[in-house]
Amino acid sequence: MGKIRAAITGIHAWVPEYRLTNFELSKMVDTSDEWIMQRVGIKERRILRGEGLGTSDLGVMAVKGLLEKTGTSPAEVELLICATITPDMLFPATANIISDKAGIKNAFSFDLAAACSGFLFALQTGAAYIESGMYRKVIIVGADKMSSITDYTDRTTCPLFGDAAGAVLLEPASGELGVLDHILKVDGSGRKYLHMKAGGSVKPASHETVEAGEHFVYQEGQAV
Repeated sequence: MGKIRAAITGIHAWVPEYRLTNFELSKMVDTSDEWIMQRVGIKERRILRGEGLGTSDLGVMAVKGLLEKTGTSPAEVELLICATITPDMLFPATANIISDKAGIKNAFSFDLAAACSGFLFALQTGAAYIESGMYRKVIIVGADKMSSITDYTDRTTCPLFGDAAGAVLLEPASGELGVLDHILKVDGSGRKYLHMKAGGSVKPASHETVEAGEHFVYQEGQAV
């Protein structure tokens, strides 16, 4: 028998209905459709609106669509990993909440936080479980409600981010199908150029950090 590979056998994405256009952004911050299009090529971004809605609500829609599309029963799922930097709350894991909302009761689940790289890291982690022979049905979710950490007075960041989720199903495959290889490395020395200033254990949330706007994405765009 050849090496077991992890193949993506299904994919589903979900975005909220509300579209925040460049024109609308130009009313909120000093920018324009032309300025944004020339620099990042984005015309609109989707925003999740509604009281009490979070990243898990994005993720569960992607997961439910994936289960339906692939004909997979929630009971068959053995592992669910959610890549996110905007969890519903610090704990429990948003992956736990997504699993509960999707009716997935027989899997273990956890979050993986690696920002833009998160989905790739989660994909490789899930693939390793498949390749080991431990699991046969693994769901990888990438979901973020970036609007919850975006400063809509900062024109260097607010045009870039929106809210959405995607999910893939990983299953064993043989031959040339599946994840063939990966090269993953990080350089933590660049963290000063792209981070959130407060809200962690180094600088816990306080009235002062909230008033200073330190719970939004901070980015030095040129350096990044």
